[in-house]
Amino acid sequence: MTDGLPERFDVIVHPVSALWGEVRAQPSKNYTTRYLLAAALAEGETRVVGAATSEDARALLDCLRDWGAEVTRVGEDAVVRGFGARPRAGVTLNPGNAGAVARFLMGVAALTTDTTFVTDYADSLGKRPQGDLLEALERLGARVRSAGGRLPVTISGPVRGGQVEVSAENSSQYASALMFLAPLLPEGLDLRLTGEIKSRAPLRQTLATLAAFGIQAAASPDLTRVTIPGAQAYRAGRVLVPGDYPGSAALLVAAAIRPGEVTVSNLRPDDLQGERAALEVLREMGADLTREGDRVTVRGGRPLHAVTRDGDAFTDAVQALTAAAASARGTTTWENVATLRLKECDRISDTRRELLRLGLSAAETADSLSVTGAGHIAGGVSADGHGDHRMIMLLTLLGLRADAPIRIRGAHHIRKSYPLFFRHLEGLGARFEYVETSPDQLH
Repeated sequence: MTDGLPERFDVIVHPVSALWGEVRAQPSKNYTTRYLLAAALAEGETRVVGAATSEDARALLDCLRDWGAEVTRVGEDAVVRGFGARPRAGVTLNPGNAGAVARFLMGVAALTTDTTFVTDYADSLGKRPQGDLLEALERLGARVRSAGGRLPVTISGPVRGGQVEVSAENSSQYASALMFLAPLLPEGLDLRLTGEIKSRAPLRQTLATLAAFGIQAAASPDLTRVTIPGAQAYRAGRVLVPGDYPGSAALLVAAAIRPGEVTVSNLRPDDLQGERAALEVLREMGADLTREGDRVTVRGGRPLHAVTRDGDAFTDAVQALTAAAASARGTTTWENVATLRLKECDRISDTRRELLRLGLSAAETADSLSVTGAGHIAGGVSADGHGDHRMIMLLTLLGLRADAPIRIRGAHHIRKSYPLFFRHLEGLGARFEYVETSPDQLH
């Protein structure tokens, strides 16, 4: 691991009086996933400049190699020689605990016969629903076997394309999966998204990825209909991965809740990542946040106040912003965030329980999370990271302003999206202890 930390560890977060310095935002998790997959679907060589090194990225690259892509790491870049429209048949793929990776590959699996998906994370990805995507693939003519709409899943094509509906109620990833598949089908896809569409921003990222690889596609303004002509070819080339807004939101929240001044660079002002809205939310809460080009600076120590916001547009920043809410005067509510229950853990109920464990006041409904700010957090307790990188970020931020250290169990799961999270915070002045744990321990 490039972070130099034990394979499995708990982290003890020490309170910090101030944070100072500058961090270059890590590469975007969402764009890395999309660019690497599109590169594999192209024939020829594509250089993905500044590709993430997270567990999700590694899981995807392993699956793409198993399907026949040639992948090499050259410094911070990934060079991919793709298999085009012909992934290997009869392959078993293990996407680890990466939900988006699993779903995107399931869509593409309709180009193959007998591709089987398994996971080592039976209690996390193994429990997450895939039925909406699998039903859409079956309607297109694919043969699908699954464990009640969950992994393990086996998919066989071929399919020709045409018109198909897919629910976007639980996740936008099902639609993105079909969008990656569509241009390689003889008839393309006329895709209708049904239900209340969740997380529109990732759908726009998928459309932008298709365009970057030379694919023609058209979408209605509300994204309820996406039309992608068939018999197209992904175009190999060179793409640059932008900075990651969800992970950077955690750094900016840390800066807002402690005195000091922190700048995060490599954050494009016109980026399509929905979590870019975290900057606006922090400003609304009273943070002193300014931007110059791709550099965002927060001067910490200003009092924050509660807000009520629809969190669906920035779901991957809700946990980080919850740490800001815990520092704010009043009660903050994140509305319309039911999809948080379908992540690595239940990010509504499990978050509420961890906040209560730390002495904070929190409440939930089926699709909302409310947090009442407190002047101090006692600390001196052990918290559960729930095997969830976003939960670990939240608990770490709370530990930075606690009165006594907080121990987070299973902190190594941060590597799923942000391997250098603790190292970046250390560069700003934070202090952590890393306690190696064994594989037979729960987390």
